[in-house]
Amino acid sequence: MTLRVFRSGEVAEALFPAFVDELAARLDDPALDRNDVVHETLRDIYAAPLPDGASLARRVTDANLDPRNATLEAEYYKEIDPRKWARVKPLLWFWQMFDHSPAGRNVLLGTRLRAMLAARVFRRCGRNVRIFHDVEFSFGYNLTVGDDVTIHRNVLIDDRGEVIIGNNVSISDYANVYSHAHAVEDSNDVSLGRTVIGDNTRITYHATVFSDVKLGHDTMLGSLGVANKDVPDYEIFGGVPARKIGQKKNHP
Repeated sequence: MTLRVFRSGEVAEALFPAFVDELAARLDDPALDRNDVVHETLRDIYAAPLPDGASLARRVTDANLDPRNATLEAEYYKEIDPRKWARVKPLLWFWQMFDHSPAGRNVLLGTRLRAMLAARVFRRCGRNVRIFHDVEFSFGYNLTVGDDVTIHRNVLIDDRGEVIIGNNVSISDYANVYSHAHAVEDSNDVSLGRTVIGDNTRITYHATVFSDVKLGHDTMLGSLGVANKDVPDYEIFGGVPARKIGQKKNHP
C-alpha cells in the first residue's frame, strides 16, 4: 500500500527518533534492569512521580507501572518458557502501557517505538514493520514477522504455539490469529499449533485464523471470516467457516 509522504512538526521529527533510540539503548544496556527502565520511563510518560505521603490508590497506580508488580495472562499458561518470558515481559508491559498513553495514539511516534520493541520481543522482526495501537500478543517470542508487514489496531496474535507471518502481509483491525486450541471434551486439554500467514496475504476486518492453519501465498480472508482450514495460494476465502469465494486475478 502506497502511503502519502509528508513532514510532521520539526520538533517531532527530531524529538521522537531521539527518544526511541535512547530508550532502545537503555533496554539493551546489560548494566540496567529492564524492569527499572520500564518503570522509570512510564513514570515520565504519565508525568507521575510518586510524592511523599501518597495515598494507597496513588501507590497502587505507581506500582502498576513496574512490570514486576503486574501479571499478564500468558504467565498462567503451563507452556511458558520462564527464561524467555523474563526477557520480554517488561517490553510487553511497556508496550501496553504506552499504547494507553496520549503518546501511544501518535502514529509517527507509536509505529516507530513498536517496531523497536518488536525487534527485541519477536523471534524475528523484519524491516518496515508498522504496528498500530492496542495490538496484543501472548508470549511474543514465538512470533516471526517478515518485511513490510502492517498490523492494524486491536489485533490479537496468540503465539502460545508458533505464528509465522510472511512478507508484505496486512492484518486489519480486530483480527485474531491463534496457535493453540482446546479439546471439545476438556477445555484444559490444550494443543499447540504452527500457524502460517503467507507472503502478500491480507486478513481483513474482524477475521479469525484458527490454530495450525496455513494461509498460502497472496491469499485473502474476508471480513468476519473464520479460517479453520488451509487456504491455497491466490484464493479468497470468506464466511463462517471460511470457504472459497473468489480467486485472485491473473493467477492460476
